[in-house]
Amino acid sequence: MIVLFVFLIIVYSSINFYIGWHLTEWLDDVNITVSPWLFWITFGIVAYGYIAGRFPLPEFAKPVGRLLKVIGSYYIFIMEAGLILFAVSDLIKLVLWISGANLQDYALYANGVIVIVLIALTAIGSWNAWSPIVRKYELEIAKPPVEGGQREWTIAMASDIHLGNVVGRRHLAKLVKWVNDVKPDLVLLPGDVIDDSIEPFIRNKMGEVLGQLRAKRGVFAVLGNHEYFGGHIDQYVEEMKRIGIRVLQDETADIGGELFVVGRKDKTAESMDSSRKSVAELTRPLDGSKPIILIDHQPTKFAQAAEAGADVMLSGHTHRGQFAPNHLFTKRLFELDWGYMRKGAMHVIVSSGFGSWGPPIRIGSRSEMILLHIKLV
Repeated sequence: MIVLFVFLIIVYSSINFYIGWHLTEWLDDVNITVSPWLFWITFGIVAYGYIAGRFPLPEFAKPVGRLLKVIGSYYIFIMEAGLILFAVSDLIKLVLWISGANLQDYALYANGVIVIVLIALTAIGSWNAWSPIVRKYELEIAKPPVEGGQREWTIAMASDIHLGNVVGRRHLAKLVKWVNDVKPDLVLLPGDVIDDSIEPFIRNKMGEVLGQLRAKRGVFAVLGNHEYFGGHIDQYVEEMKRIGIRVLQDETADIGGELFVVGRKDKTAESMDSSRKSVAELTRPLDGSKPIILIDHQPTKFAQAAEAGADVMLSGHTHRGQFAPNHLFTKRLFELDWGYMRKGAMHVIVSSGFGSWGPPIRIGSRSEMILLHIKLV
């Protein structure tokens, strides 16, 4: 672990030195004089801010740590995008040099364009992250309603809210207002409601806002990997219960004898307590003639869920990579990393999430809320 940690720090530091060197090169070209000590100390604080902000700090220093985490979170995007853009620029420069082109002003214009593009992408990505959209899905389930029961169901869903030091009450209030305006039958939260630590959730009284969610037949959530990472599951479940939200941990909620909501523990449980049940174990005792809505944070094992009788499977986790080109990796890692697919008779919906992890930046994806209209036929 020590060797791995040292290796990762060396790689991370090398990437940031590469980006910082290009920035100093550009500053020199545009005749902006900055003390090397001032530049590299400031750049280092920003570059390592997100990492430093996650370490335990004395009470008096915690506000500084939170500020570093917020600033550092934006830099994570700038680092990745900057690395790609500067590397492409250097590759082009190499090709031009081999071809004998005049490179006298290349660094000035190339680095200047990259700085402008980084600023523009950060602004656009921030807008995409803080301006959620609504995606609607019309689904049919080939199961008639029970006598006197509902034929049509409206379900509001929001995954990966990631409430913490970056995503807070203001963004959460947008979700609450939308949900309550929709007046859904059910509200479902497929994991990662909090971003690791429960401390910001408690300190900023986010439960007061989240607890304002209203649904005619109930509000339900499941655990995501970040709830496990934070290590406060019992406290989190109790806090959610206090505000009227039931967290399903390999449990089933019977909605008036008309519909079942099955909530799985996150896949992370398999490596932590080995007590995660399969979908088949959860659905076996259920009346298969009634609709079964499965909530599973990570979008895996669709075939097994369909075979176990789930009619709809709802997931999140992937963020659709959150910003390009990460979506190319999530697309390869998951059978479905975003959107809708049909697996046998089962409908699968994977959300890109309402909040964000790390940088509140989205390029090639949007923060979203999901509205399902389910009709029993």
